[in-house]
Amino acid sequence: MSKKIKRIGVITSGGDAPGMNAAIRAVVRACSYYHVSCYGFYNGYNGLINGNFEELDARSVRNIINLGGTFLKSARSKEFRTKEGREKAYKVLKKEQVDGLVLIGGDGTFTGGQIFSREYDIPVIGVPGTIDNDIYGTSHTIGYDTALNTVVEAIDKIRDTASSHDRLFFIEVMGRDAGFIALNTGIGAGAEEILIPEENLGLDRLLDSLEKSRRSGKNSSIVIVSEGDKIGKNVFQLADYVKENLPYYDAKVTVLGHIQRGGIPSCFDRVLASRMSVKAVELLLDGQKNVMVGLKDDDIITCPLDDVIHEKPKINKDLLRISEILST
Repeated sequence: MSKKIKRIGVITSGGDAPGMNAAIRAVVRACSYYHVSCYGFYNGYNGLINGNFEELDARSVRNIINLGGTFLKSARSKEFRTKEGREKAYKVLKKEQVDGLVLIGGDGTFTGGQIFSREYDIPVIGVPGTIDNDIYGTSHTIGYDTALNTVVEAIDKIRDTASSHDRLFFIEVMGRDAGFIALNTGIGAGAEEILIPEENLGLDRLLDSLEKSRRSGKNSSIVIVSEGDKIGKNVFQLADYVKENLPYYDAKVTVLGHIQRGGIPSCFDRVLASRMSVKAVELLLDGQKNVMVGLKDDDIITCPLDDVIHEKPKINKDLLRISEILST
């Protein structure tokens, strides 16, 4: 029989994402609703190790649902990757009588949590928070929708300049290992070409596409490049290659960088964070552990952390087909 949960800890770890504050808020208020104490640990796993926390109640999280980032702060912890670091974290939890953890973050966060759970029998529930949407077991991660809207707005503004000066713009977006942001924003913003890690289109294919666009009467073009795309060492080298081979193009580069992580979370992300985090608390109270909550067909589901860590989400091939059709 599982131990009765009386105190729950919550952390945010890895890269920040819009909607993390909404997720924390939902964890805290679900704990309050079910008469369970909630402890917020600061700076990810470092907060567990150093005992940097505070007890949170429903009023502690007022007026944060609309804020980007995470008020609990976030960090990647080298020390937590060691047995000694995890032992320190366990001693803190044991001293404070924390019975379970809600982990808001990505696959690195979940990997550390699963190892910790197996070593010390601390139940953990994962809540996927990352703008990259590169987590297996959910169609959407917290922060992804907001990031898409941020990127599309930026591309729309850049297109104004591209059209005014007959320029070719290479716009790099986040996505070191996955092209979800690039593919969806590329279609949403009407990009002429989309380069993602999952599909190595090759330099010749890119040149042919840009040449075809120019012959069809396009005087300006937008190419969306996921930061993990494989056809060039980086987006600047890619632009230089096009300049050398298609000298009539005035090619420019814009790297959107960390603006994609910030900003006011969209309504979708606020609702998603709320639904997932309430479910995470309920799962702990129900005696479950080592699962992540996810979204599938608008239903909140669970997925074993083993699968989340070892599997990779697949890109939607139909979106690739659509992007090719629409770029003509």
